[in-house]
Amino acid sequence: MSFDIPENLYYTESHEWVDPETGKIGITDYAQDELGDIVFVEFPGVGDHLETDDELGVVESIKAVSDIYAPVSGEVTAVNEALEGEPELLNDDPYGEGWLVELDLDSTDEVESLLTPEEYESQL
Repeated sequence: MSFDIPENLYYTESHEWVDPETGKIGITDYAQDELGDIVFVEFPGVGDHLETDDELGVVESIKAVSDIYAPVSGEVTAVNEALEGEPELLNDDPYGEGWLVELDLDSTDEVESLLTPEEYESQL
């Protein structure tokens, strides 16, 4: 099976992605596929400061409840409120309309320690 892995993002071994240009974070196409139909999403608060590997939120599907972790540290500047009414956006468009939170990154250096698209693909 082939999964969508955009070239402009960086990835974690636990299947989160970050866009260093926008600070947006979400879960990968692989993660949403493994979870199945997503029915609920829980976010941090805007203004919260997250360190790398802090719990960023929870995604609940008909199969499982999964913690989502921050791939980088920074202050939460936005949450995707559309997911509160339409959590299935995570299944339909995990890299677009299904983003989770936006961070003001503490440092772009942290992104360098994440997986490149090629490294993430080989992990799958």
